[in-house]
Amino acid sequence: MIIVMSPDSGMAEIEAVVQRLHEAGCEAHVSTGERRTVIGAIGDRGAITSIPWEAISGVEKAVPVLSEFRFVSREFQHEDSIVDVGGVPVGGNTVTLMAGPCAVESRDQLFRAAEAVLKGGATVLRGDAFKPRTSPYSFQGLGEEGLELLAEAREQFGLPFVAEALDPRDVELISGYADLIRVGTRNMANFTLLTELGRQPKPVMLKRGFTATIEEWLNAAEYIYKEGNHNIIMAERGIRTFETASRNTLDVTAVPTLQRLSHLPVLIDPSHSGGRRDLVLPLSLAGVAAGAQALLVDVHPAPDEAKVDGAQAIVPAEFEVLADKVRAVASALGRE
Repeated sequence: MIIVMSPDSGMAEIEAVVQRLHEAGCEAHVSTGERRTVIGAIGDRGAITSIPWEAISGVEKAVPVLSEFRFVSREFQHEDSIVDVGGVPVGGNTVTLMAGPCAVESRDQLFRAAEAVLKGGATVLRGDAFKPRTSPYSFQGLGEEGLELLAEAREQFGLPFVAEALDPRDVELISGYADLIRVGTRNMANFTLLTELGRQPKPVMLKRGFTATIEEWLNAAEYIYKEGNHNIIMAERGIRTFETASRNTLDVTAVPTLQRLSHLPVLIDPSHSGGRRDLVLPLSLAGVAAGAQALLVDVHPAPDEAKVDGAQAIVPAEFEVLADKVRAVASALGRE
């Protein structure tokens, strides 16, 4: 059971609900968000449902939840969540384009990419300062210098930016710069990192682990949500299958499945899904046609010179074509 407190409820009313649960022999998990507090009731179902929650002062509603992931479930919240990324809404009936280089390599590279994606219609800039690499000898990112460059690009081009957090120790630093913090596929099950991200105010993009089921992915989101951060974007970036023709396999079915199970917005990463630039456009269109509410696209001014994932990056001219076709598909489906 999820007990939703009214926006004007006070601490005394919240504590009274917690006390009532304890008296019934149940656990109470309190999650305080920006607008309201929700309390997860765990214990004997009969004991919980026997209490007339909506008659208790400060309680807005009580929602029975059957799924293991409670707060992120559609049972808990029927309407779609809209996540604010530095003033850009993500979710609902719109399609948001996030684009830029996979890694920040230099000021010139980042600013050329930012100018290009802004021209093409992107409203959020992507670019990582910290990179998880398979080889310890590969380019690991510029660190805080990269974050400073991203902040400078935001100031010049008016684009909020998303950057990846690899370690719980870096969350405070990245939160001080980024408008949206991304959890990569390797860290989807890093529960210490997820918990830390749930305790800071910036929205989180949660990429699906490449071997994770949808239920495992939603439970990972639950770690963030229950700590009080309710601004989460679910990112499908391809899963590992037996197929070797592409880097990963885009799970298009994940989009409508997630939207049936959860109220959180869903994003498609067509770049990492296929791992090849010739697949970025068709996978983008497939994702939007399936209902994706955002795209995360690798765009590099000179992909052949990229230090990270150059094979999947498209050039600015290709991004403009992609953006036009995405808008056409969205319009045909009655979306913005």
